[in-house]
Amino acid sequence: MRYQITGKQIDIGAALQTHVKDELGSVVEKYAERPTDAHVVFSRAAHEYVCEATVHLSTGLNAQAKAHATEIYAAFDGCRDKMEKQLRRYKRRLKDHHKDRTEPVETYGASSYILASDGVEPDSEPESLQPIIVAEMQTNIPALTVGEAVMQMEIAGAPVLVFRNEKKGLNVVYRREDGNIGWIEPQEQA
Repeated sequence: MRYQITGKQIDIGAALQTHVKDELGSVVEKYAERPTDAHVVFSRAAHEYVCEATVHLSTGLNAQAKAHATEIYAAFDGCRDKMEKQLRRYKRRLKDHHKDRTEPVETYGASSYILASDGVEPDSEPESLQPIIVAEMQTNIPALTVGEAVMQMEIAGAPVLVFRNEKKGLNVVYRREDGNIGWIEPQEQA
């Protein structure tokens, strides 16, 4: 498994990198059959350290975890524990969903934009209907079944996931306020 361990305005020493590789490697290899790479980012938020980890599995799914603590090792340990809990919870589902899949999930390129909030009061009219683009990034849209999409959304801890349904074009799954999962599927044009 390849590791990318970085720090945002923090020096990451060799001891911490070794600790991350050993601990995260043992957790991921225990619950995931073929992990490909892991990205671990350490940062600082006020007086706490923040650890964010993303593990890419060969099936195309991603597992993400985030934790914070007053010490950098404790932040990583919390992140590792969350990752372990996610992978343990979904191990059976990962195996069931992907035992027939012999190739990685196919992805399609797309653009992702961050729009500036206009800062206008809710009752007032905006000056322009054109949003201001703050950032533009490339993203991937995976080709998944609905069950795989729901699992990917839950593993990643995301509120919404856009995916290409293997049967019908672009679809969206999202977490509703009542805790259930919503699924948007386009209708065929007659």
